[in-house]
Amino acid sequence: MQEWLSMTAADLGRGIGAGEIDPVALTDTFLQAIADSDVSDRIYARLTPMRARAEAAAAAERARLGVRRSPLDGVPISWKDLFDSAGTATEAGTRLLEDRVPQSDALVLARATAAGMVCLGKTHLTELAFSGLGVNPMTATPPNIHDPENAPGGSSSGAAASTAHGLAAAGIGSDTGGSVRIPAVWNDLVGFKTAHGALPLDGVVPLCARFDTVGPLCRTVEDANLLNAIMAETAPADLRGASLKGKRLAVLKTLAFDDIEGAPKAGFDSAVERLQAAGAQVDRIELPYITEANSLSPTLYPAEAYGTWKDMIEANPEAMFANVRERFRGGRDVGAADFVAAWQTLDRFREQYRQDTAIYDAVLVPTCPIMPPNVARLETDVEYFVRANLLTLRNTRIGNLMGLAVVTVPTGLPATGISLMVQPGREGQLLRLSQAAEHALS
Repeated sequence: MQEWLSMTAADLGRGIGAGEIDPVALTDTFLQAIADSDVSDRIYARLTPMRARAEAAAAAERARLGVRRSPLDGVPISWKDLFDSAGTATEAGTRLLEDRVPQSDALVLARATAAGMVCLGKTHLTELAFSGLGVNPMTATPPNIHDPENAPGGSSSGAAASTAHGLAAAGIGSDTGGSVRIPAVWNDLVGFKTAHGALPLDGVVPLCARFDTVGPLCRTVEDANLLNAIMAETAPADLRGASLKGKRLAVLKTLAFDDIEGAPKAGFDSAVERLQAAGAQVDRIELPYITEANSLSPTLYPAEAYGTWKDMIEANPEAMFANVRERFRGGRDVGAADFVAAWQTLDRFREQYRQDTAIYDAVLVPTCPIMPPNVARLETDVEYFVRANLLTLRNTRIGNLMGLAVVTVPTGLPATGISLMVQPGREGQLLRLSQAAEHALS
């Protein structure tokens, strides 16, 4: 049974369908692993064992009757603690929301439950999801799979850690500027940032509603495909025969390689070579307005985040980690006219990007230009925290600013990843390309 802890969600689902895995035994195995782990308290904010066992028992009965609801019926996963869960506290990683208990599930959680998936519990995150580092001294900082002294990536830190440490078959997170992809890359996982609006945000604690998205962190592209389909209530993309032969890809040189560290660049360069060897044609492109778009971030993100949370933050500012609190306060003095103008400019850049990349099947960037930084230093050195956070999110934020769907896959060099970016509405193509890339890089 211990081998179940490292299997993909899809393989567990196939085992259940074949009668080789009992969902109740599977859920108990994960719950026992969580109980036995010396890091689980840093990963899970709270567990839902009664719910999990009831869902597993129902899945077992459906499997016995041959009426399973989805390929992942009976598979246990974790949920970032900003997805509302009926009767169970949802606190979004902040003491500001302590003891907040919603009365209904977030819509994506409700859809996953209807498809037979088992909810193990809620995972830790950065306060209100506003940092890419995953450091949270106010509640807990989950351990990086490679070195517990290094940052796990955020804000979906616990979602990544639960999967990487074998304490869930997959984790569901959110991504506003990189919060699925950063913890995925630093823990050698696949992360899928869906296009804005592709998955519903009903019952999801907001950060920046115009950028917020939902996405899975998992072991394979196949898992990401199945999880996304369940939450979207659509058929999964057909990944059979996925190939890179004849595909035209573009490496975005603008901004994405500035100040990049050696390991992320080496991992990316090696990955691109292997994609070419698998038949892809790869061009290098410069899009100067990407740098201009990135310069809009200090206006767009903090203004909306602070506008959403200012009353609660200022009513109890000492309840927050100062570095995260000051990120919110960065939006305090942004004028309404500047905010509107920034969005109008960004919309123009998005249209220009769409035109300039239309000939490509996907655009490629290194998922993160730096390696995971040290947690202790991040907690004590403000300048280091600010610089590390900005660099951490710089490449992932390109996808959010341009309104794209993005998948990051591991390069094979630990804690480094390559991201494939496409226009919204082309998620099926993205998943097929990512499947082919995963195969080429494995």
